[in-house]
Amino acid sequence: MKVRVLVVDDSAVVRQILTREFSKDKDIEVVGTAPDPYVARDKIVTLKPDVITLDVEMPRMDGVTFLRKLMKHHPIPVIIVSSLTAAGSELAMEALQYGAVDVMCKPGTAYSVGDMSELLIQKIKAAAMVDMKKRADMVRERAAASSEPPKRLAMTKTTNKIIAIGASTGGTEAIKDVLVSFPAGAPGTVIVQHMPEYFTKSFAERLNSTCDINVKEAENGDRVIPGRALLAPGNKHMVLKRSGAQYLVELKDGPLVFHQRPAVEVLFNSVAQYAGANAVGMILTGMGKDGAKGLLAMKEAGAYTIVQDEQSSVVWGMPGEAFKLGAATIVLPLKKIAEEALKRAEAE
Repeated sequence: MKVRVLVVDDSAVVRQILTREFSKDKDIEVVGTAPDPYVARDKIVTLKPDVITLDVEMPRMDGVTFLRKLMKHHPIPVIIVSSLTAAGSELAMEALQYGAVDVMCKPGTAYSVGDMSELLIQKIKAAAMVDMKKRADMVRERAAASSEPPKRLAMTKTTNKIIAIGASTGGTEAIKDVLVSFPAGAPGTVIVQHMPEYFTKSFAERLNSTCDINVKEAENGDRVIPGRALLAPGNKHMVLKRSGAQYLVELKDGPLVFHQRPAVEVLFNSVAQYAGANAVGMILTGMGKDGAKGLLAMKEAGAYTIVQDEQSSVVWGMPGEAFKLGAATIVLPLKKIAEEALKRAEAE
């Protein structure tokens, strides 16, 4: 069965490009396009798409408003395809919060059309497998929890441990769930979330506004210190380095790894090399195989490794691959991961 896709974008050129690129894949059928949410609403009823690609900056009704209505009345996997503007990036972050499965930049912005279409096709296929009932339940639970102050976990002492996190599809909210539980003195944390450039800055700022620890988009040479989380910027690989007793990060170019830049694999291999048993690693929800071998390398170097379980994952691709490789010291539901990571970071 082909994945049936509805393309929603106010740009006729973008609709044409996406339709052309998607149609090259034998497993995808573009069943229709729409220039705005009002037309899309009618086409959803008649065409019954499996996945929707949605622009967020549109006239008449913005994509986030439409998404919220859609998730309430007719939940369908949605991938946000947005321009690389500050407004577009912020709206994309909101859309992920309200139930969108993933985010991608428009063709011709950060990626070539070929690279963009290949990655977006992968995201569409992953989105088609998402259990939207479970996804809607997660969104409702987070909305209810957001009305209460987040529970901060305690640490008895500052440690020199490193926590390394990798995630992809569904990872923005999963990472938030972990980091909001970290106390202000939590171990230095390094994060790769598959996301285009510019979007990572908005994501880091959003996390920083809700967490006790400082969260920032990483810059070359940033130190990894207690109370700080560094998020790899889109389109740059991030590696951990060591200078004397201090950890720092280095940003670099390089080929895509598992179709990704930044890649979890690149970060985790460097953490295995420079931190070894001084690290705690975790792979959260995400499509593909990125990071599975890197997490195994961390485990073999003495790190404590955590894999998110299938039930709490939006997509059990990356965590599932890590589990199959034997890279997990332990498999846990999302709500228990922060506590376990902090406990292991305190262990001698």
